[in-house]
Amino acid sequence: MASITWASFSEKWGKIRAELAHAFSTRAEGEIFTPEDLGLLERIADAVVKRGMAAPATVFLESLGPMNFLGSQALHFLTPILEFAFNVKELEQVARLLERRDTITRLIALIETRSAPSAPQGASAQ
Repeated sequence: MASITWASFSEKWGKIRAELAHAFSTRAEGEIFTPEDLGLLERIADAVVKRGMAAPATVFLESLGPMNFLGSQALHFLTPILEFAFNVKELEQVARLLERRDTITRLIALIETRSAPSAPQGASAQ
């Protein structure tokens, strides 16, 4: 039976820790939004604000923010059914965006920006 020395054990443990350091990470380092991603998020925000659903959408997104990755996986699973009603390319893009943790906060910021009144609060029509 081969003996395990402390040096060999610590070396192997160091390798295991390095490999598992980002095993459960859902976001790549330095990942940025592409112009297509930003365009899709802006279209979604515009549609929400146009329908007057900014406040409910913000509450909904805030409450389900931690589960966005599960939503992306459900969207991947349901794509064969949803492709009859929606564009497949956009469905895949939304699913890919939901895999990122910062997408929900970015969408909420876009909705709040678009729904903010353009006139100052102190100015009122008399």
